[in-house]
Amino acid sequence: MSSLLPFFPSPPSEFATIALVSSYLLVIVVLAEGLNRLSHTTAEFTRKIVHIGSGNVILFAWWLQIPLWIGLGASFVASLVALVSYFVPILPSLNSVGRQSLGTFFYALSIGLLVAGFFPQLPYYGVIGVLVMAWGDGLAALVGQRWGKHKYRIWGNGKSWEGSLTMLGVSFAVTLAVLIGVYGNNGILWVVAGLVAIAATVLESFSNFGLDNLTVPLGSAGLCFYLMSWWGMSL
Repeated sequence: MSSLLPFFPSPPSEFATIALVSSYLLVIVVLAEGLNRLSHTTAEFTRKIVHIGSGNVILFAWWLQIPLWIGLGASFVASLVALVSYFVPILPSLNSVGRQSLGTFFYALSIGLLVAGFFPQLPYYGVIGVLVMAWGDGLAALVGQRWGKHKYRIWGNGKSWEGSLTMLGVSFAVTLAVLIGVYGNNGILWVVAGLVAIAATVLESFSNFGLDNLTVPLGSAGLCFYLMSWWGMSL
């Protein structure tokens, strides 16, 4: 399996991997829940903390070269927790009761699908899909809510140009950084990153009911893989 950064001379044990990833996710959830319950931080802001923070777990999967069963098992557990939290207010930082979105569930599901589709042979495409969603969509939502003054609507889905431009820029930067880390700098990679960023922004704009948490990561990873294959650079 390719690795972006050689942090580990050899893969750690499965127990150590599970412990590290679980500890990281627990810290993210506890931090978000603490802010949600003990401060005036909005539920939407704490959801984005979990959204961005949990997405980074895909980097652990890559760097630690986790076995496939761990990635799929973690996705299943996260999907189950997201569904339960949607109906029962156990974790407001994930979902609020009555919020008409299964986005957190789709997010966990998309990670599992990308792990199943690209790990262990081509993990970086899965990484691109998840990080585009985690950082691109997460920061776009925060920017749009805080500074989004120029609104537009698509199929009843309210967005802002400020948020969409953030999505475009962050998606481009994330995709390009991963590709350069794997292949080295190449002009083709800039074109691929640009096309992936445009596609991710369009998918994020059109999706309702949290479906962007499924369409954006799968679409970004799939398009990146297709374009790199078309240019003979997928391996």
